[in-house]
Amino acid sequence: MSADVLGCWTPDRPEDVAAVFAKADFPWWIAGGYAIELAVGRELRPHGDLDVLVLRRDQALVRDVLGGWDLHVADPPGQGELRPWHPGEVLPPPLHDIWCRRTPETPWAIQLMLDEAVGAQWVSRRHPAIRLPVDRLGRTSESGIPYLAPEVQLFYKAKAARDKDETDFQAVLPLLDVPARAWLADAIKMIAPGHPWIRQLLPVSRM
Repeated sequence: MSADVLGCWTPDRPEDVAAVFAKADFPWWIAGGYAIELAVGRELRPHGDLDVLVLRRDQALVRDVLGGWDLHVADPPGQGELRPWHPGEVLPPPLHDIWCRRTPETPWAIQLMLDEAVGAQWVSRRHPAIRLPVDRLGRTSESGIPYLAPEVQLFYKAKAARDKDETDFQAVLPLLDVPARAWLADAIKMIAPGHPWIRQLLPVSRM
């Protein structure tokens, strides 16, 4: 999506988002590159946007939290087109990408991502067999900011890894325990068999 067409970004910082969502009574997580930075505890690179992940079933509650904001949904997804997310409108799959700014005159500040859930299980929108309990989907930083578990964030980055995604992977890899590495390797195998990250995640005996 071109900033020339859709408007410029000045992304919020994670602490800004935490203030916006302070009264939220539903789960939410900082996602994207900022989630990796919260996991490793240091800045890694510049960011062009800031992602926040919420469950699709909580979208009406999200609208309440962002009351007064200017919200647009990518429709159709990935085609460089935005349209207003109208009050009271329920977004069905595959719509999942929402750009948020405080007013139409201000830069975009938050990119809201809707993900699926069935009961207590998070379900990846990339592959319905890839799941986790919702209460294992995130972590909390030392400053109290919820962020997406790094293995889940790396799964989303693996499909079309860019240089910045490789930077994120190498930075957080030493922090992943054995169960997280195994889950991520198995998840990547479902969407990208032969991905180079798999070899780095698994011992030779699991290859």
